Amino acid sequence: MNRSRLAPGAGIVTAPGDRPVLRTSEGEFLRIDTGHVGPGELVDRLTEGEGQASSAELDRLIAAFEEAGHAVTEPRRPPLTGRTVHLLGDPVLTEPLARFAAAEGAEVHPITADDVAGLEGRRDTAVVWCLDSPVPEGLWDEADRLPARHTAWLRCHREGAHAWTEPLAYAPGDVTAAHVRLRRLAATAAHRELAAYWAGHRTPDTGPHPTEPAAALIAALLTADLIAWASGEPHRGPGLPARRRLRRIDLRDLTVTEHPVLPVPEVAPLPAPTARTAP
Repeated sequence: MNRSRLAPGAGIVTAPGDRPVLRTSEGEFLRIDTGHVGPGELVDRLTEGEGQASSAELDRLIAAFEEAGHAVTEPRRPPLTGRTVHLLGDPVLTEPLARFAAAEGAEVHPITADDVAGLEGRRDTAVVWCLDSPVPEGLWDEADRLPARHTAWLRCHREGAHAWTEPLAYAPGDVTAAHVRLRRLAATAAHRELAAYWAGHRTPDTGPHPTEPAAALIAALLTADLIAWASGEPHRGPGLPARRRLRRIDLRDLTVTEHPVLPVPEVAPLPAPTARTAP
């Protein structure tokens, strides 16, 4: 029989002369009413202690910890266990991401751009495409169809000194790369210049390319998005949900800013102009 243990991130704090307090994995402090159970008995049951004390009241207290998610009986499974992640793009970004995703339990496979169209739609599969450059026009059009097949789609790219991680998409109607481009064009007065930049009408790239710390930061952010996908995206904290979050990482000082972004609804084409006849 597996013994209950404190959940990862949780702990019991005992201030001198006071009752024990639970520090949750979210950083909250909750007072524990142990009743007639000694604090030492509780700690021994929830840690690696050797205490074998047991009573109906202690059992009820442990059950309350488990019900609230502050204690677990099963060992922690890596959050990406059972998930397949297909990676493609520039090695400076895909190599650290492959390591991080595998460490979280994912089965990682390198693929090429030609492989994207042939991928079968699977809910346990994600495609992540990382570029150390702006995105050439049309490059991500095929991958933008993946969410309609319930395959997760995640991407990042660099424009000058900024790297962008785009919203996680895994269901029909989610934010695609095309939506992000439209939203960014609509948000700037320099939309003609930005469109020309994307189309390749620019001087040769002068970097800066991601350093090892910058690449690790980007890979960690993408891994967090994959974990959100695998866990059904339980959103906690003040930040934006992964499916609505565009991040900009400044490669010079590694600051990260978040921007909300929504899908762009399809609209009917404008009617063709009709010829006017003279009165």
